[in-house]
Amino acid sequence: TTLAVEPPEPRPHLIVRGIYGGVPQEILDSGRSLQEFGVNAVWLGSGSFTPERMALLRAEGVQVYAEFNTLHVARYLEDHPDAAPIGPDGEVSPPPEGWQGICPTHEAYRASRMEAFRALLQDFAVDGVWLDYHHSHASWEQAVPNLPDTCFCDRCLRRFREDTGTKLPEGPTAAISAALLSTHRETWVRWRCDVFTDWVREFRSIIDATRPAALLGTFHNPWSDDDLDGARIEKLAIDLEAQAAYVDVFSPMPYHARFGHVRDPEWISGQVEWLGRRLGIEGTPGERHRIWPIVQISDWGEAVPLEQVPVALDHGSRRPATGVMVFAWGGLRKQPEKIEAIGEFYRAIR
Repeated sequence: TTLAVEPPEPRPHLIVRGIYGGVPQEILDSGRSLQEFGVNAVWLGSGSFTPERMALLRAEGVQVYAEFNTLHVARYLEDHPDAAPIGPDGEVSPPPEGWQGICPTHEAYRASRMEAFRALLQDFAVDGVWLDYHHSHASWEQAVPNLPDTCFCDRCLRRFREDTGTKLPEGPTAAISAALLSTHRETWVRWRCDVFTDWVREFRSIIDATRPAALLGTFHNPWSDDDLDGARIEKLAIDLEAQAAYVDVFSPMPYHARFGHVRDPEWISGQVEWLGRRLGIEGTPGERHRIWPIVQISDWGEAVPLEQVPVALDHGSRRPATGVMVFAWGGLRKQPEKIEAIGEFYRAIR
């Protein structure tokens, strides 16, 4: 297959050429090592780690990273219904498009995730752990996001009062939430961001105590501060600047096809450039923070055409990025032409 782009040049600034979503067995079955193919890093879901998989990837000489679900373990609600996010009306907020979040102030849930995070680091010599779904109850991974206002449970309201000293009206939840979303909005948004950032602080402390050489990364929403009226901060409670005190690697998720930009892959590099400017990351050696985007190559909602594979990877691997990975191996297993196109690009930029 001839690809309708100029062959990419070597990119010495790009130190990570990754695959997200499982052991790429199809590459090994083709008789090539991962290094020969061009891959030097693999991300697996934290629940799919086994000693055998770890040994296989170590024998291949690649970096091994875990993806860790922070606030989207929906099954927790089966035995702990009090962890469900509450909407402005005081009722349980339905999961938008089936994406079930958890209340971020539920102490037992938080403790359970911290314990799972610690166990992962103790049991497996991973090179790093990437936080995933670290945002409020929402369905944002689509062209038109669904971003309900939460959480107005008694626990969140009590914590907000205690932490900020804000005087809230008495009465039903609807009256309190109306004040929070208008008069006290700025304080409310700041407090929510701080709650999510404090989880990141604790994850960092666990890494430092358990496996201090491991990186802490985050898979995060790729919107700028101004996109969708500031919804990344106002609705999702993702304060990247504050999280930068604890995070080593930012992995924005500019899934161009999924998010309505299938004809505009330049959108990928535009979002990555914005992130670099916002966080002061240039993509030069020795920087404290790094940007390793995860770009959409598999079909999800919208298809990614074969000829767009090198284009998307090109835009995802330009400075300030110093690494890039493909989303997602599960969807690529049945698309050998795309797998070959990924290898072709990765080998060319080495």
